[in-house]
Amino acid sequence: MQRITLSRFLIEQQRQDNNLPPQLRLLIEVVARACKAISFTINKGELGGVLGSLGQQNVQGEVQKKLDVIANDILLDANEWGGNLAALASEEMEAIHPIPHRYPKGEYLLVYDPIDGSSNIDVNLSVGTIFSVLKAPEAVSGRAVTEADFLQPGRQQVAAGYAIYGPQTTLVLTFGSGVFGFTLDREVGSWVLTQRNITIPAGHREFAVNMSNQRHWAPGMRRYVADCIAGRDGPRGADFNMRWTGSMVADIERILRRGGIFLYPWDSREPDRAGKLRLMYEANPLGLIIEQAGGAATDGARRILDIPPDSLHQRVAVVMGCTAEVAAVAGYAAEPPAA
Repeated sequence: MQRITLSRFLIEQQRQDNNLPPQLRLLIEVVARACKAISFTINKGELGGVLGSLGQQNVQGEVQKKLDVIANDILLDANEWGGNLAALASEEMEAIHPIPHRYPKGEYLLVYDPIDGSSNIDVNLSVGTIFSVLKAPEAVSGRAVTEADFLQPGRQQVAAGYAIYGPQTTLVLTFGSGVFGFTLDREVGSWVLTQRNITIPAGHREFAVNMSNQRHWAPGMRRYVADCIAGRDGPRGADFNMRWTGSMVADIERILRRGGIFLYPWDSREPDRAGKLRLMYEANPLGLIIEQAGGAATDGARRILDIPPDSLHQRVAVVMGCTAEVAAVAGYAAEPPAA
């Protein structure tokens, strides 16, 4: 079988599709190289001194792992010299990071979560990097980039992707016209195309959710999960399996390959917060990928990609995966509570 590298694939896409301008192609290659470097760093584990925490909190109020900071620095260093970005924003940084321009100002904005599921790294489970690319407003060519320039709904993303560092290191990309998968060939150090036009298999009875939080969910969400657990003897009339990895990218990867649904619903412990996951860094890029693979992504009622961001670190509830199951969740949420 002919091996198609990421660089060749992107060049072919650029020739065939006007939605992949040269500057965007180069930006994706820079991010992919950074993900490769993160993969090699993770593989060193204890030998590379990347395990454990720093004993400090990030802007999200979460304890930072060493790998969170290392991966963030790798992505920062890779993109500061590319000339393709106007600015970037990271889940690990409170404010945006304008790119110092030795060249004409770049046309794009990069948003990323350097390590998703970082609590898994110390126990040798899968983690990943999630990223989203937005078009910078034309006005930034003559002024400084501001946070408001990033606050675009997810439907305006021009590209999104993730790398997952597991038994294999894989890269999943979309430019709004299908989803493509690549595998890192470590012997030659290149990403190789291994899947074209990924679509979510229908009919797979599997859900991913943190069941330990069940008592804090809204009644409709509790009923949906309870009916899935009831299996063929319950209202759904079918047996379901439950999977939960503690890494959103790992669960989304499984859904792309096998089908099913991912749930991170509203939680009554923080009733004023819409959800836990970040709209810009997690829900939007993965929502675009899920939709491009034939699935659906909502907050339980609204389409994720239509939610207008009001801040860089805005949080949201997430329900994404197989279209039929996402619709089923919405149906449960709309039902009045049982007597």
